[in-house]
Amino acid sequence: MQSYILGLTRLILFILFISFFSLLFYLVSLFWSKETTSKNALIFRDFIISVLNSLLGIRLQIYGVPPEVQGLIVANHRSYFDPIIMVNHRQTFPVGKKEVESWPLIGYICKISGVIFVDRKDPESRQNTCESIKKALSLGHSVINFPEGTTHVSPTTIDFNYGSFAMATKIEAAVIPIAIDYKEKTDAFVDDDTFVPHFIKCFGKRTTQIKMTYFPPLYSNDVDFLLKTSKEMIDNELIRYRKDWDNLITEGRS
Repeated sequence: MQSYILGLTRLILFILFISFFSLLFYLVSLFWSKETTSKNALIFRDFIISVLNSLLGIRLQIYGVPPEVQGLIVANHRSYFDPIIMVNHRQTFPVGKKEVESWPLIGYICKISGVIFVDRKDPESRQNTCESIKKALSLGHSVINFPEGTTHVSPTTIDFNYGSFAMATKIEAAVIPIAIDYKEKTDAFVDDDTFVPHFIKCFGKRTTQIKMTYFPPLYSNDVDFLLKTSKEMIDNELIRYRKDWDNLITEGRS
């Protein structure tokens, strides 16, 4: 019951916080040009995320060093919260599923802050997304893509899609692998989960512990090399994370 109350309280604060500042930003943006609005939207996004991390009890442990070069960031996928964690440390444009665009409040923030939406079941949408990724990378921005295409709780990654890696080779962009995972496996957003119950369950804990690793950029014209190397690096790190957490549990019992 205590965790439910905490999760519900955080949800209410989340809604009030997002609603107030989204409305404020919308009203102020009416007096800005499109270019100014886009620029300030990224600042607004970073402010929102920084506050939310504290509000929701996020405890993030980072390994590696964020690369200075821009490129295509490829990462495993656990939750809708993955890109929120990642963009808080780099100015990037995430690729997100089309359904999120219609989510109240969150959809608005995603749209104004550069999220590239894709309907993975629609070939035309996938093609348009590839073109958007190509444009963003060519302008010197980083793009976050989740080549698994879905969230899951498998101990390592599931099959990667080739699309984004092929796009990276066409425009000679760096591929930047990132591994991310949550201490509690139930924090993954999977199966028939819906936003509100999952939010309360995930953030009803005092803290949500997350690990994330930046790997060095990869450069190659070989799509298979980029895909297999990225997947192997991420898989090995996910295994290491789980061993570290399991060891802490064992030590706590001894």
